[in-house]
Amino acid sequence: MIKLFTIGFAGKSAENFFNLLRNAGVRKVVDTRINNVSQLAGFAKGADLRFFVKEIGDMDYEHKVDLAPTKELLTKYRDKNITWTEYEEEYLNLLDSRKIIQKIDFDQLHENCFLCSEHIPEKCHRRLLAEYLKHIKTNIEIIHLIR
Repeated sequence: MIKLFTIGFAGKSAENFFNLLRNAGVRKVVDTRINNVSQLAGFAKGADLRFFVKEIGDMDYEHKVDLAPTKELLTKYRDKNITWTEYEEEYLNLLDSRKIIQKIDFDQLHENCFLCSEHIPEKCHRRLLAEYLKHIKTNIEIIHLIR
């Protein structure tokens, strides 16, 4: 069974965030954000996060922009020009058009954690991505790190 974690950093202290990762046994944080250098990201800015996950939890870090939604798609949803259902459909179509299934090394996915900013996974692309992969490879257990 492949354990695939997801986490968002918003609403979490650095202590809580890194404890969640470490206690879950995450080996690699896969950053699925378009922009990982925003000042609003605090401790989760790309270069800082790479350092922190290695130092605090001996984890690897990778930023994979091709797993992120486009800026246009995010803007359409945030500006309420499309519904969540429409967002889901467009994001999943984007993953298909990017041929994500062929780019994912399922053998290396165990104990990886998809990262984005959203606190909870219900309306977040990291959940959609994890479920998309599970649809292809059914032996994936998705674990959302929330508290």
